[in-house]
Amino acid sequence: HVQLVESGGGSVETGRSLRLSCTASGYFYDSYCMGWFRQAPGKEREGVAGIATGGVSTYYGDSVKGRFTISHDSANTLYLQMNSLRPEDSAMYYCAADERMFCWLSGTRGIVTYPYRGQGTQVTVS
Repeated sequence: HVQLVESGGGSVETGRSLRLSCTASGYFYDSYCMGWFRQAPGKEREGVAGIATGGVSTYYGDSVKGRFTISHDSANTLYLQMNSLRPEDSAMYYCAADERMFCWLSGTRGIVTYPYRGQGTQVTVS
């Protein structure tokens, strides 16, 4: 059973940085996808960034390209480095994972459908 636990959220001023972490436990196939999606009050879920760990392919939403960086280490920890934060980045951020074949083909739109997800960590930018 896959479990995901996020950390690193908080409140920051516009232009500052935060780094989110997601610790994953449980069984994974050799190749799988992990990613981040966010949801602000009254808005739909939005895929932010994803990574396919087998081929080390990354993908980003247009609103965060050039500002956010996703990475993954051998200990199954997922990171999201968020720079130049804006008020519109404020949301609950969720870590998600998917072991289905070719999970990366759906890009950031698919992240919100990944079957495994954490409880979320709040990011507030003012």
